[in-house]
Formats: sequence, structure tokens, C-alpha cells
Amino acid sequence: MENRYFKRDISWLSFNYRVLLEADDDSLPLYERLNFISIYSSNLEEFYKIRVADHKAIASGATRDSEESVQSAIRLVQDINDEVTRQLEDRVRIYEQKILPALQKHHIIFYQSRNVAPFHKEFVRRFFREEILPYLAPVPVSKDKVVAFLRDNRLYLATKLYPKHSSKREAEYFVMKLPYSKVPRFIELPKEGKEYYLMFIEDIIKANLDVIFPGYEIESSYCIKISRDADILIDDTANTNEIIEQVKSKVKKRKTGAVCRFVYDRAMPQDFLNFLVDAFSINRQELVPGDKHLNLEDLRHLPNPNHTVRPIRKPQPMKLTCLDKQESIFRYVEQKDLLLHYPYHSFEHFIHFLYEAVHDKSVTEIMVTQYRVAENSSVINNLIAAAQNGKKVTVFVELKARFDEENNLATAEMMKAAGINIIYSLPKLKVHAKVALVLRSHEKGERNIGYAYISTGNFNEKTATLYADCGLFTCNRTLVKDLHNLFRTLKGKKKNTTFKQLLVAQFNLIPELNRLIDHEIALAQSGKQGRIILKMNALQDSTMIEKLYEASEAGVQIDLIVRGICCLIPGREFSRNIRVTRIVDTFLEHARVWYFGNGGHPKLFLGSPDWMRRNLYRRIEAVTPVLDKDLKQELADMLHIQLADRRKACFVDDQLHNCWKSPHPLKEKIRSQYTFYDYLKGKL
Repeated sequence: MENRYFKRDISWLSFNYRVLLEADDDSLPLYERLNFISIYSSNLEEFYKIRVADHKAIASGATRDSEESVQSAIRLVQDINDEVTRQLEDRVRIYEQKILPALQKHHIIFYQSRNVAPFHKEFVRRFFREEILPYLAPVPVSKDKVVAFLRDNRLYLATKLYPKHSSKREAEYFVMKLPYSKVPRFIELPKEGKEYYLMFIEDIIKANLDVIFPGYEIESSYCIKISRDADILIDDTANTNEIIEQVKSKVKKRKTGAVCRFVYDRAMPQDFLNFLVDAFSINRQELVPGDKHLNLEDLRHLPNPNHTVRPIRKPQPMKLTCLDKQESIFRYVEQKDLLLHYPYHSFEHFIHFLYEAVHDKSVTEIMVTQYRVAENSSVINNLIAAAQNGKKVTVFVELKARFDEENNLATAEMMKAAGINIIYSLPKLKVHAKVALVLRSHEKGERNIGYAYISTGNFNEKTATLYADCGLFTCNRTLVKDLHNLFRTLKGKKKNTTFKQLLVAQFNLIPELNRLIDHEIALAQSGKQGRIILKMNALQDSTMIEKLYEASEAGVQIDLIVRGICCLIPGREFSRNIRVTRIVDTFLEHARVWYFGNGGHPKLFLGSPDWMRRNLYRRIEAVTPVLDKDLKQELADMLHIQLADRRKACFVDDQLHNCWKSPHPLKEKIRSQYTFYDYLKGKL
């Protein structure tokens, strides 16, 4: 039987490779290209610590909630390592043959070894003795006794040497952790003429090994690192207090998880590698070759000593002039729905919405979900101020948001101390919906009113400047009531909930999606146009993929704008009417927007879920229809601008290749993120 789905993790690697290709774009500012190498490397680190670690646990026979067999897990890990090794060749090519020469062209000499120009030798020696040496602690390594624990994602320098005055020529080995929590990873050296100089801390250490090991002959030294399983398994059936205690205890153990990757400089001789593998009891399936310099996610911190090298000029967040006339989001939304597009629009509008709720005497209650919370958050500060002003404030905090568990718990405890009603994680479910609700009571004779906000992104000021998301404000009474019912359900005060317009995973989302797709199928079968455009971060669920295949075979024209994982295979007989577009550019495409042609009267939706099994079946997600005619057109225009992108958009073909839509993408005018920014600017 023909394979009908891409493997999820191989598809993700295709996406991450597309991120790497941004570093290959000569038209981008130089430090932006370095940033994309950093993002690529950081993405890969997390991928190994979560996804690959999970497959390795299955391959080793550990009990996990998975249908994957031991043999298939072993094969998949090998396929992943093979693909990552192939991608390394391109990363090395881009970095060494394009980025480093480009830096040099801008008078920035970035040393790539311990060998420096004669005029820097004295500086390197003195800097090492004064700034680095006090923090170094070489640890001897032998096969008989392991005395060093390799910490997660830390760089170590492994050194092989021989005692100079020993009668026996027996090699000794040491490892030492790079101390760049105390000293920067990148060191600026004195300028010489027009040239600026930078150097890796590990290369400075390598240039001074004779100081660390007097009386030894240094043979060689190479960097190594360990990636450890960072997934923490929380008992979903536990009650709130038990979940809190599990989070507190298990997060602390994240840094000591099982090894899932041992990365080494691929120039390391085999006998040296064999010794380390045996000494640290490394499974050879965990070996992943790397380049001379590991942890290139640190490149985002590379200093820019030459200030004539300009950073990227990102579109700056706009403030909507339509709100100037009203001076109140409340008053504006009472008359017309409001749609914000981040980061093109300022997140300050949402902060102002909360500020109004804090200080409006008629506001009685505020309800918000929190999935990933920013540090020193204005959102949280406003919610605390509201509680202190006598408002009833309820915040649902998801404790199981990976890598944000500690921050979410600390923030929740702070809010609770301020008088906010905190609802924690639900058993067997994550709450991923991004929603807020403000309720007001009017004077006699006037009806009470609610203000609903449904978004595709978190209430996080930092990510709102980096991620491309949408958020809708509305006073539509049906949507307000639906959202109120959702919060009452989260509080445990309402069971057997029904929703009239809001689509909620676990309740009415999947039936409504099937109905919408079936309607497009019926249109196509009757000779009319069936049309679907789906924008999301990931598409994995086989049931929904099969539904799209069914629609394609019926003649429905389907465009998918999927940034990351896409398990649907386009371009086959069963998917000949489906095209998959991937956009990677300045901002992270994060919005989930769905378009159904509906025979010329389009229906549009926005909300929090991707079409992953976890989103559709194991989370609370919220999706709103966009009802305002002007805003529907605005969202449709956004989708069509993205589909017209020939600069930063590519097709994903049936082999998972990223295929440029144009043979000369740099000559194309439509770069969707910048084109859409201009479109929105023209509407101010």
C-alpha cells in the first residue's frame, strides 16, 4: 500500500532545514543570517531533547504512551541522525564559505582556530591567565572510574596528552567545562588598522593548554556536548496539588535526564572518540557528528564591533488610528469587531484593553487563560491591579507548558497571593486556548455587556514582537456567552456544555470542521467551485488529512500554508489538488486561520489549534468565526498575499523538499510579511 503520510519528525527536519536556508540568503543583513543559524541550532537541540529522546526511550524498551514499536523507533532515530548529518554539510558550507567571508568583507575577522596573528598572541595569553584560567577545572577521565558528570547542553573540551617525563608513553585524558557563564563565549580582541577581531573562548583555551597542563605534551583537544532527555512525564490523572508537586520535583531533574545525543567534533580521531564513548558509557546510536565549534545557537550573541554593519530593519508595530477617535477599545468594540495582527500592530492595544478593565468601575469580572507567560509581564501586572481594585479576576494557568512550567507556577503563585482566583491544569487535558473575557454591568435599564478576545497567540509581550499572530475583539453576544460557558467549564461549574458559534476542541470543533469540508466537497461534486485555504503551524492528524484527501479527490482546490510539520503528502494521485506552502521570514508565522469558500460567501475562522492529534483530542482549544464583513476580507487578503509570495515562500513537494516558487526569488516583489505590513499601514 502506498504511503499516505510523511513521518512527523522527518517533516519537522525539512522545516528546520528551511530555517537554515535563510542563512544562505545573501540579501539578508549579515547578523540576521547568523541569527538563523542560531535558530536552526536551537531548534535542533530542543528536537533531540524531546522528540528524539522519546523515540530512544521506546527503542530501549522503556514504557511510554506510544503505538510505536521498538524496531520502528530504532529505524526512525537512525533516519533522523542521517538527515541531521546531511544537513550539517550545508550548515558548514553556509557558515564557512559564505558567512565568514562576508564578515571579513565587513572588516570582522572571526578566528576559527587557536592560531592568531602575531600582534594578538600576547593579548590572548594575558586574557586567558586573567579572565579564563581561574574558572577552569580539568577533570581526569579513565575507563575504570568516571569522575565527571557531563551536564546537559554544556560545552566541554576533551584533551588527550602525554606526561613528558614518564618512562611509559601512556595517554591521559581530561575534560573541562567551558566557563562561559563567567566569561562570554565570544571574545573581542584589539582592533588592528581597519580590522576588528573576534575569537571563540574554546580557541583561546586551546591556545593555552600548556599553561593548564605543565609537564605534558598536548596531542589534541576537541569539543564535545551531551543532550539529555528534557521531557517530564506528569501524571495526567493527578489532582491539582499533586500536579504542582510533580512539576516542582520533576523540572529539577530535567538537567540529569538520560543521554539522547552525544555531539563531537567530527575531526576527532576514532581512537579518541572510542575512549570517550567507553569512559562515559555512551551508546553508539547516540553519536552525532558536529563541527569544530558546537552550540552555534550562541551566535545570536556574537558581538558586532563594526557599527557600519547594520542590523535588520524590522517593520515597527503600528497603533491603530481608528482607536484614537474613541479613546476606548470598549467603546469601539461595542460598535464594531476589532482585529489585530501582531507584530504589525502593537500589543499595547491589548494591554490598554486590560488597563481599561482595571479602571472602569462598571467592570465586574475578568477571565484569562495563560499558557506561556512573559517575565515582568504587563498582562500579569494589570490583572493583579484589577484584583486589587476589587474586580473578580480568574486566570487559568497551564502548568504543563513545556519549558515554562516553573515560570508559570511562580507567576500563578504571585497572582494567587494578590487575590486572583487561579485554576490550574485539568486532568488529562492541556488548555491551549488563548482567550480573555471582560464583563461589565451597566446602570439600570441597560443590558450587561461582555468583551471577548480570541487569539492565535499567547498573552506574552515578548513573543508578540516576534510571532505573527491574530487576535479578535468582539461584543457579539453569542460569542461572549460561548466564551463565558467555556470559562465556567474550566472552573468545573458547567458540564455538558454546548457552544453555538465558538468552536472548542473536545466539544464541537471536529464535527464542524468535517461539516465545512463536506460542504466544499458537495459544491465541487455539483460542478461549482470548492475552495479551502488552511493556515497553521502543523498538520499531523491522519483523520483530518484523510478528509482533505477526500476533498482533493472530489475536486476541491486546497492550499495549505503550513510552517512546520506537515504529514500530508501533496502531489500524489489522492492529493493532486492540494498544494503546501511554507513561509520562513523575519517573524515566526504562528497564526491559525482557516478559509472555506462556501460557494462565494467565504467563512473564515481564527484560533489556537493546529491540526495535530494532541490539539484536536487532548487539549482545550478555541476557534472563533470572523463575522464582520470587512475583517473577513482583511483575513482573506492576508492569506492571498501569503500564497502570492515568491520571495520567502516555497512549495513542499512529495519528497519533502523545499522548492522555491520562483527560479529567481530575490527578484520577486511580493515578500508576504512586508507586503502585508504595507497593506495594513495603508488601512490606518
